[in-house]
Amino acid sequence: MRISKDQIPVKLDVPGAKARQLSDFGVAAGTIGAEYFSLGAGTDIAPLIQGLDGDACHAPHWGYVISGDLVVSYNDGTSDRCVGGDVFYWPPFHTVRVEKDAEVILFSPQKEHLAVMDHMARKLGVA
Repeated sequence: MRISKDQIPVKLDVPGAKARQLSDFGVAAGTIGAEYFSLGAGTDIAPLIQGLDGDACHAPHWGYVISGDLVVSYNDGTSDRCVGGDVFYWPPFHTVRVEKDAEVILFSPQKEHLAVMDHMARKLGVA
């Protein structure tokens, strides 16, 4: 699920400040890690997550695309295109492909995403 800033309902709009809020944008439990990714065009994590449950990232993520263009594909056959300015929630069981160089901020359950990142590091031979 992704949403552009303009689609987030305005909660407060006063001179000098505007606050937008979207309720129920995913669920989380446990310790959350903050992550900043710089990703080059053509990056595709699908080969790096093969061997995980469903051959997909099993951690949910909440975040913001600072710049770029990414396609997130879910195991249910759906996909989202996330571009600069989008806030998003990616539920578990997804993969990511970068269409245009991207800068992305993620907030993820620390334990689950660390396991995914460790798996990817092993695949790359850097663990």
